[in-house]
Amino acid sequence: MAQRKIKRGPTASSAIMFGEEVRYARELANLTQEDLGGLLHLDRTVISRTESGRRRPSVEEVEELGRLLNTGDLLMRLYGRVDWDASIEHPDWFQEYADQEAIAVGLRAYQESVMYGLLQCRQYARALFETGDAAGKPEEIEELTKARLGRQSRFLAPNGPLLIVILGESAIRTVIGGPSVMRSQMEHLLRVAQLPNVVLHVAPFSDRRTTIKTDMVLLELPDGQRLVYSESLERGHLSDASSSVIKYQRHYDQLRGECLSECDSLRLIAEVLEGYKDDEQRARRSRLAEEQLQRQRRRQLHRGGPRIPRPRPGA
Repeated sequence: MAQRKIKRGPTASSAIMFGEEVRYARELANLTQEDLGGLLHLDRTVISRTESGRRRPSVEEVEELGRLLNTGDLLMRLYGRVDWDASIEHPDWFQEYADQEAIAVGLRAYQESVMYGLLQCRQYARALFETGDAAGKPEEIEELTKARLGRQSRFLAPNGPLLIVILGESAIRTVIGGPSVMRSQMEHLLRVAQLPNVVLHVAPFSDRRTTIKTDMVLLELPDGQRLVYSESLERGHLSDASSSVIKYQRHYDQLRGECLSECDSLRLIAEVLEGYKDDEQRARRSRLAEEQLQRQRRRQLHRGGPRIPRPRPGA
């Protein structure tokens, strides 16, 4: 007999609950995931991801689900109540951090060579995921991008939590997705830096004595508790040990003292932006020149093709 098995606890989300209702209705209809996928012309894995809350179905798909599973307008009503951008499931090892980040009243981050996630524009985030494990999977890339942007909303809103970010100079000079994407990213940085709760510093290549061996985040929670988070190649590490928090807070404060000031950091970002604009223009001119060359070659091939004899009059 079908039973509801809705996941409870701090990581439960409206997307997961929507998926559980789909699973419950499917089992009541005595259908397997493969059966339902066949009726919808979808792979079984797509149904599995929908039922686990890791995939956002289309409106048309939800309407068809309601018809096939005889749920009336229940699924459509639930679908409309899901905050899909915020409810995409993160990897298990990251979820604990994401839960704490969602309630933090202060966040201090250091990112050396790639743009910090809460400051990434849509184009940059998408380009980054396109080069990672999700490469070649457009649907998964879109979900990951929405999840990242969903985490940003409370920090980039009026009166949002304090957000102090130190970016290594490599993060603004390493090209991800091409000059056009980097231009959008630099423009995004200059916009969000105007928010009263956002403080942005660039740690230059030179004049740095303090070395932090890994990207890290320091969180301050509403009850005053402080946490430190860092990532290795395979997983994340979240710690509330006072010795770790104090050590990394000291390193962070020392490095911040060696960074460019807020004004100088924004000035450098603006200079880098102009460079990306120039690169974008050169790339556009290069593409136009290449297209023109290709057209000329096609015309030459057409003119130089084999002559086809025409029949003579009276022949």
